[in-house]
Amino acid sequence: MICETVDELTPVIGTRPACRALGAAPATIYRRRNPPAPRLPKPRPRPARALSDAERATVLAELCSQRFADSAPAQVYATLLDEGRYLASERTMYRILAAEHGQVRERRAQLSHPPYRAPELLAERPNEVWSWDITKLKGPAKWTYYYLYVILDVFSRYAVGWTVQHRETGPTAKALINQAVEQQRIDRDQLIVHADRGSSMTSKPVAFLLADLGITRSHSRPYTSTDNPYSEAQFKTLKYGPRSRPGSTASSTLAASAASSSTTTTTTTATPGSA
Repeated sequence: MICETVDELTPVIGTRPACRALGAAPATIYRRRNPPAPRLPKPRPRPARALSDAERATVLAELCSQRFADSAPAQVYATLLDEGRYLASERTMYRILAAEHGQVRERRAQLSHPPYRAPELLAERPNEVWSWDITKLKGPAKWTYYYLYVILDVFSRYAVGWTVQHRETGPTAKALINQAVEQQRIDRDQLIVHADRGSSMTSKPVAFLLADLGITRSHSRPYTSTDNPYSEAQFKTLKYGPRSRPGSTASSTLAASAASSSTTTTTTTATPGSA
């Protein structure tokens, strides 16, 4: 905009008076009118102290040898110095690796985990998708806890089975799921059971039981608690709702049930909040 105005005023008052009036630098106007020719990039000269091709090949062979195949250039550099050998600086080793084979990366063979997909389950009717989880409940005395197992129907939010036990084990979860399946009369290839990746959820007794019953397993992604939202939300309502405060009917019933329960699994079709 300023350059165009200067060009319009130049025939009238001249270039420099127009620049002074508009506060523009005359050098900028002249450079825009007559731009300099582009300079061709000059190749970087080879330093006099650069390694020769034979020396670079020696360094690369040493880095890729069986001895240093899993070592970083810093380790190779320090080891060779301890042995009284100096082939190149640590930075030169990195340059050679980058220029020759693009090996500036983690040189050790690391296990790459496959990308986990978020579970997408659709429940259009009851007893089509179940979600289950385990949570801790405070006991009547300090440092005492009980474990609440709950199997929730995703479509109706109905607790098809629950039990309170002294510990979290795979056989207990197996017995609970087996009894809930019998009570709900689940057929083969009808049900999907979703859970997180806890020890009981991924245990062999539970996996073998679901395979024998023709039930599809589904698990959350690692370290992603939001992949099992129905069970987590139900536990939040149960443990932090008004009826679950100390002294309430629900909390007293659960504590009494936990204190009187035996090692056998006790399953009921009523929700824990209504017990």
